[in-house]
Amino acid sequence: MSDNCVFCMIKVRDIPSEFIYEDDRLFVIHDINPVAPVHLLIIPTQHMTNLDEKAFSQEVILGHMLSVAKDMAALVGLSESGFRIVINQGLDSGQEVEHLHMHLLGGRRLSSM
Repeated sequence: MSDNCVFCMIKVRDIPSEFIYEDDRLFVIHDINPVAPVHLLIIPTQHMTNLDEKAFSQEVILGHMLSVAKDMAALVGLSESGFRIVINQGLDSGQEVEHLHMHLLGGRRLSSM
């Protein structure tokens, strides 16, 4: 845990948020600044700044994040229409919180990348 990380503070309930899903490795919340009708954040409980932290455990958590993303997409009704999964890496990508996390977007036709 990082003392000044907003996601770490959400995890320990220092900042209130509605948890859509939680297990021992990650949690899922709504993005407070959504860019699509459905915009969920899938966040590892372990503080990892970004994808540059090379560790086997990161490979394991990334696989779990993808699995939970698929389940969350089904939960919110996006399995049929489709959804987008995004991981922003660094300032130029738009990463605002320095804690590895995944965006699950959907609920409307998204523009091409």
